[in-house]
Amino acid sequence: MVFIHSYCEFNSSISHTWVDEGISPCFYFTLVPTILLTIAIFLGTIHCVFYQKYGTTMEPKFIPRSRLYGFQLLVSVLLLVQFLGGLVWRVATAEELPGYVLLYGCFSVLAWGWALALLRVERRRVLLMDRTRGHSWILLLFWAIAFSAENLAFVSWYSPHWWWGLEANQQQVQFSLWLIRYICMGLLFFIGLRAPGLPRRPYMLLINEDERDVENSAQSLLGQTEENTSTWQGFRKKLRLLLPYMWPRGSILLQVLVLFCLGMLGIERAINVFVPIYYKNIVNELTDHSSWRTVATTVCIYVLLKFLQGGGAGSSGFVSNMRSFLWIRVQQYTNRIVQVRLFGHLHSLSLRWHLGRKTGDVLRSIDRGTSSINSLLSYIVFSIFPTIADIVISIIYFITYFNAWFGLIVFVCMTLYLTLTIIITEWRTKYRRDMNLQDNNAKSKAVDSLLNFETVKYYNAENYEVNRFEDAILKYQASEWKTQASLALLNQSQNLIIGSGLLAGSLLCAYFVTEGKFQVGDFVLFGTYIIQLYTPLNWFGTYYRMIQNSFIDMESMFKLFEEDEEVKDEVNAGNLLYQVGKVEFQNVYFSYTNGKEILKDVSFTVAPGQTVALVGPSGSGKSTIMRLLFRFYNVQGGCILIDGQDISKVKQTSLRAHIGVVPQDTVLFNDTIRDNIRYGRISASDDEVEEAALAADIHDKIMGFPDGYDTQVGERGLKLSGGEKQRVAIARTILKAPQIILLDEATSALDTQTERNIQASLNRVCTNRTTVVVAHRLSTIIGADQILVISDGRIAERGRHEELLSKGGLYADMWTNQQQAQDSDSSSDTETKDRKSEKLQPPTSSSGHH
Repeated sequence: MVFIHSYCEFNSSISHTWVDEGISPCFYFTLVPTILLTIAIFLGTIHCVFYQKYGTTMEPKFIPRSRLYGFQLLVSVLLLVQFLGGLVWRVATAEELPGYVLLYGCFSVLAWGWALALLRVERRRVLLMDRTRGHSWILLLFWAIAFSAENLAFVSWYSPHWWWGLEANQQQVQFSLWLIRYICMGLLFFIGLRAPGLPRRPYMLLINEDERDVENSAQSLLGQTEENTSTWQGFRKKLRLLLPYMWPRGSILLQVLVLFCLGMLGIERAINVFVPIYYKNIVNELTDHSSWRTVATTVCIYVLLKFLQGGGAGSSGFVSNMRSFLWIRVQQYTNRIVQVRLFGHLHSLSLRWHLGRKTGDVLRSIDRGTSSINSLLSYIVFSIFPTIADIVISIIYFITYFNAWFGLIVFVCMTLYLTLTIIITEWRTKYRRDMNLQDNNAKSKAVDSLLNFETVKYYNAENYEVNRFEDAILKYQASEWKTQASLALLNQSQNLIIGSGLLAGSLLCAYFVTEGKFQVGDFVLFGTYIIQLYTPLNWFGTYYRMIQNSFIDMESMFKLFEEDEEVKDEVNAGNLLYQVGKVEFQNVYFSYTNGKEILKDVSFTVAPGQTVALVGPSGSGKSTIMRLLFRFYNVQGGCILIDGQDISKVKQTSLRAHIGVVPQDTVLFNDTIRDNIRYGRISASDDEVEEAALAADIHDKIMGFPDGYDTQVGERGLKLSGGEKQRVAIARTILKAPQIILLDEATSALDTQTERNIQASLNRVCTNRTTVVVAHRLSTIIGADQILVISDGRIAERGRHEELLSKGGLYADMWTNQQQAQDSDSSSDTETKDRKSEKLQPPTSSSGHH
């Protein structure tokens, strides 16, 4: 039978905190469960009352399914079973049971049972006014204190009253129970930071999700951000995207450089340990009046290590500088690969995406995203990991060389510092993200305004544009102020923790020196080591913030990578086998948006070498037919064939190699006229470029420019007139010499005389080539082999010019209207010339005399 002889064992008192080089078990196992039970009962009850009174039951569809949450519950239940099992075992095996053992078991069971109940409450109910995500601070505090308390057991490593010796069976069982507790509490704390069983967004936003989706649909693809989303969300997915850039495949030299840099990183860690040790040896040798030779040797070794390590904060040593120098090539490789892949991915996206993009947002996202990858890799590999390694090494060293109190001080300070840094940085992430959004908006407004400067001039809107830009800058600066203010708060909090830890450790070390337990050199060792440790730790907050900022800066770039290619080649797609150039549309249906069909059951055939003209009112679907044939989009119904081959089954590059396009709206590169024409065939010679310009009737015009073919056309070709730009585009297509030609109102921007010249050139170029023409002026397609009249997405009429006129339908009406408008313009020109000639006639003199 078990008797409770006294509350504390060994005839000790609970007031005795430190016993035999360790914390008194009676004190420890009384204090810890009491604090935990107080938090669970007092704060937990308030928590439950608020949830019951002011909360609401979450709808099941908003509660995320998570295996990690199930694991979290399982760990909590395992802890309860461990406490119950441990209490039963102690009662069953002990002849005299101290009172604190019974209190520890009962209080722990109550506290963890209540914590499990809180976990279930948060899963099912939510406070509507709650704007945060994740677990409540009460649960996080409970788990954090419980895990920290288990780490306090390390302080009693040398105490015979604890289980570390593992000499008896009872100690082995106690150690096993402690190991279960330690692992479970650590898992609960770190899993609790992620809060797997709770919604990732505030509940009020979730229940209004449909309205928010409508609002977000009007925003830019790059402008959609959730202000409460952690930057670590989707970390695994982001890391998978980064991995291909971290290891330079295909370059043995760069791979050797990576391994060598990592090796130098390990050397730096070892040097950081030996520098304060040799500094201590110098002090002790000088104090003990050692020989000059011994002191000089120690000083030389110390200076060598210091040279390799560096001079202190902000000063890199030989090893660090050499590593940074060797890492440049690896960094350049990463930067190049990211930019090239992203640039290629953007070109692979569909025309639909490019029509809806914001150029300013895309450019800013690419700039920030590519630069942030380099900084992210550098900070993680060469700053975060080494700092954590230094912390672990220092804790082990202080426990081993000094005693557990110093290891505890370092551990508590580091834990508080890192935890506070992570929590505050996560909190202020939304300010950084909003600052980026406002920055994008400001740059987008500036880019749009400068690209449309002619429109601004037309409407005297300079002041309006400047004011819009200033408003965007003010919004950006407001977000920037919040970012900087929260940064200042974080820095002050970090300094407070660092100063407190340094004060506690220095006082304790000085006390041991005065008691004769330590030498003066030990105090110097502690101060040197701890300051050396705090230097990178002080930068840890900066490193973490930089990593957060890099992730934020990369979010927009990741969204670009995540954009799906709407038009993709099939896995086993082959090349287009061009034979004669027969084009067929078979029952084609297409719509840009759901519910509004642009093309409805369109079917026609273009025989090899024939010219088919598409006419009709604006918005009827003429240009859409051209885009589908060039495969800017995939059809939603039917198919398009070239020489009997479905163009959706062949590679896009091989399809487009046989098709030449002269678009309605020509955009040129900001380059010379020669290079813009040569874009049709990059390998063409200068003579071939000039022959194409002659065929497009622009050679004489080019030669009239001061710089000839070397004339810069300006951004988007703004230095050329509309007719000149279109003729450059025609020359570019002539140079490509495609077998199938698509002309999308190719002469719409030309005057009548130039149009006739170009038309003659196009007729020569299109001879024996399959040609599809979209025409606005019907006079340009009189000689077409077949004319298709498109109306409301359907082919309303088809035939030759004469046949369609004889029918008296839509085409005949369009022809009549254009002829009347042309006659009206001609008569207006005649009247204008007559008025001018009358004004030029001298006045008739009067024949009368006064």
